[in-house]
Amino acid sequence: MPVRVVNSATPSQVPGENSGHTSRPSCSLLSVGQAFSGTQNVSSQQKDEAWRVNVRIQGCDLDHGYLCGTMEALNVPLADTPVVTFWEGEIVDAKNYTFFTGKWEATRPEDDIRHWTKFPSFSPLMSQVEVDGGKSLDLSNYPYIFMRWKEQYFVNVGTDCGLTIAGFYYVCFSCSDGSINGFYYDPNSSPFQKLELKVTNEGRSGFSFSSYELQ
Repeated sequence: MPVRVVNSATPSQVPGENSGHTSRPSCSLLSVGQAFSGTQNVSSQQKDEAWRVNVRIQGCDLDHGYLCGTMEALNVPLADTPVVTFWEGEIVDAKNYTFFTGKWEATRPEDDIRHWTKFPSFSPLMSQVEVDGGKSLDLSNYPYIFMRWKEQYFVNVGTDCGLTIAGFYYVCFSCSDGSINGFYYDPNSSPFQKLELKVTNEGRSGFSFSSYELQ
């Protein structure tokens, strides 16, 4: 979700080491058409604020660690209409992507570690991630899927809307209940803006965003 520019539970199992073969993560709730809803906390030192958010997965290729979707913010103070963005995601699977970002102004491993450790489910993985970014981990049966979501463009508003999509989200997805927690990273925005989403009851049918054309 675009953000305003400012001036300055424990997992049930621990993954084993990767023996050389990495299977892709698998989760039925992480599939095309699945919808989620919740909030993003965009509070700053000046005031507390949260925006309602809807997310829908539009594409998913687990073999290549890729997914994409739309994110809709419903009560953005500076906008006359819900603000919709298109995002692309990287699934941390130790094959296509590791826990180290290496781009988007998150080029230092310590930046990544500082954000990943916000998720309790990351704790059992931390020691190995510090060594090699998690390349030697087998995450195929881990009950959580870690991702990065990067918004690519505004769908229904212009870039002059007063919001930015310069940053990206560190995301943790629970395979057991479909809940999503995330933290936004952008050196020029309020730190650790928290995204909290739950899978909608409507699932892949009976729920839709307003009609927008993705180009």
